[in-house]
Amino acid sequence: MTFLRANLWEIASGLLALAAITALALWLIFRKRPTAGELERARRQFLVQFGRLVDGMLLDIHEVDAPPPSKDAPSRTLTMLLFSYRIGGVDYQCTQDITDLRGVVDAALVRAGFPCTVRYQPGNPQNSIVVAEEWTGLRAGLPVLPAYDNPEPQDISHLRSGRG
Repeated sequence: MTFLRANLWEIASGLLALAAITALALWLIFRKRPTAGELERARRQFLVQFGRLVDGMLLDIHEVDAPPPSKDAPSRTLTMLLFSYRIGGVDYQCTQDITDLRGVVDAALVRAGFPCTVRYQPGNPQNSIVVAEEWTGLRAGLPVLPAYDNPEPQDISHLRSGRG
């Protein structure tokens, strides 16, 4: 009789394992996968939290016509921000798509040749950004240095010889 019960135990555990594997397979097939926009947003969030800062230079901003994702969808115009920076003697030139960040940055105010701050991933320096939802490395303009005002001349008569 114990042999029959052992068989029932083995059959029940096998059916339970088969049900678990089937449930896992169905979950893998039908789960919601992140979209490209969600992956890009997560990358920017990661760099804002854990990225290091380095000085960079804005090279250009231009618009690129992207092919439509499907035959029925209209074509899209992407706004691309080109920038460069140097880490450890290696120069990097990167591009960031700022089309979805119109609320954060106004493309008309971005000027080529201006300095910027770049956030990059320490182990992967080519993974970098200049603009994110809650952070921007763009600067309003070049720093304005205070004008030199001629200070009042100091009394240096005591340094001249023969005077006293």
